[in-house]
Amino acid sequence: MTNPNMILLYVEDTAASAAFYGDLVGREGTGHSANFATVPLDGGMTLGLWARSTVKPATSGTGGAQGEIVFMVEGKPKIDALYADWQARGLRIAQELTVLDFGPTFVALDPDGHRLRVCLQDE
Repeated sequence: MTNPNMILLYVEDTAASAAFYGDLVGREGTGHSANFATVPLDGGMTLGLWARSTVKPATSGTGGAQGEIVFMVEGKPKIDALYADWQARGLRIAQELTVLDFGPTFVALDPDGHRLRVCLQDE
């Protein structure tokens, strides 16, 4: 079976999004062009960033209305630390730190409004 190995987001400004995500995950982006960039993630995954205006076929959706990128972490202290860090970085917080059915969580937004959820890793 072939496993997915890239998350692809449509963005307004490829360079700004590559810088945002590179800083957020602590990795330098690769494959930069005016319309496309990638940021390597753990586990063989890659985050692709494609300029919305050049997507073929064209897309009509915007921002995080369609889904979320989830950062599953070990332990509540890590969630608390990321919450404080992302607030200090100036990320827009769409959902304050709270507890839902699956445990503590919060949601921040990237520059294009994509939802970034942090929650506990399954044990």
